Amino acid sequence: MLKGKKILIAITGSIAAYKIPLLVRLLIKDGAEVKVVMTPSACDFVTPLTLSTLSQSPVYIKPFNETDGSWTSHIELGSWADVMLFAPLSANTMAKMATGITDNLLTAVYLAARCPVYFAPAMDVDMYYHPTTQSNITKLQSFGNLLIAPAEGELASGLTGFGRLEEPANIFKILECHFEKAGSLNGVKVMITSGPTIEPIDPVRYISNHSSGQMGNSLAMEAAMRGADVTLITGPVHELPNHPAINIIKVGTAAEMFNAAIGNFRKCNVAIMAAAVADYKPVVYADKKIKKSSSVKFNLELVPTADILAGCGKMKKKGQVLVGFALETDHEIENAGKKLNTKNLDFIVLNSMRDKGAGFGYATNKVTIVNREGDTLEYGLKPKSEVAADILDQVQRIYIKSNLHRPK
Repeated sequence: MLKGKKILIAITGSIAAYKIPLLVRLLIKDGAEVKVVMTPSACDFVTPLTLSTLSQSPVYIKPFNETDGSWTSHIELGSWADVMLFAPLSANTMAKMATGITDNLLTAVYLAARCPVYFAPAMDVDMYYHPTTQSNITKLQSFGNLLIAPAEGELASGLTGFGRLEEPANIFKILECHFEKAGSLNGVKVMITSGPTIEPIDPVRYISNHSSGQMGNSLAMEAAMRGADVTLITGPVHELPNHPAINIIKVGTAAEMFNAAIGNFRKCNVAIMAAAVADYKPVVYADKKIKKSSSVKFNLELVPTADILAGCGKMKKKGQVLVGFALETDHEIENAGKKLNTKNLDFIVLNSMRDKGAGFGYATNKVTIVNREGDTLEYGLKPKSEVAADILDQVQRIYIKSNLHRPK
């Protein structure tokens, strides 16, 4: 699978760098071409000589040779690779990547890279869970970079927790899977709804929810990485994916999302409805700010919003795949099954508010997929990028089956 693939490995200053020679050996043995770029501090943990010997290629550390002045082109390195992998990625370099700081060759190559970028953080557990680190991870994912989440285990500090670099054999499998799936959705038009909607009460207030749009963004990136032509219809969110195959349509209200989704559903092969659409909206919109009165109770009358999922389900044609999401607090499987049948879905992705680390505002998610055959597929807690891959795997299976015998 990796024969002839060009893989650029970026190593930063982390004790976990000692694992990378084994990864390089696995890649070379499978026929990949490997080049290594390092930060100067990474050389304190693993030698360039070891890596150049195993990769059969020079190791790149500085932008130029201080002896003769010859220049190492970060543009050429960034253009050469089919995949760029940061492993291990320190908190320091991660912060530089998130903010565009280019004070060494490695970060300059990152900004010049035209290929998919994977990043595998490695640091102590408290550093990993620090709000700054978590914010930087989210920001890198919004750029389209793909997280290889750290494993849980014993750390160099002696503590036990998340922050341990994923094992080389598992990183190898992730890269293998990347090339296996690349192009698997070529020519397929995928529509994804994402984020919250807002329903105005007056010029300064509105009804909404806590959806961040991270799950929808991850789905859009995964579909684009597989070659799909993606339309992402999104409510107001802080971060959006950046990929040439993703066309982004920004909306505010449920009515705006309904119009955009119904209009694009007619043209798509696959629709994944991941948005958290407001179920109700105010009957009356006040064009001036409603003043507070301590002596008068304020009642807000609401009416249901248009049901986007049901609307698409009624329009669904043979060969189209329609996927819904359900966020439940009780009777999860029963409620998801009802929604699956009444909305004419191919499968539904169930989130439970009772699962720690899942739902709104987290970089991780834990889902159960319920399909029309009655199968219930339960997945563990994973980064949303990996959850997106699981969902797209199911989409591909159903899409191929639905269109196998259809005339071209």
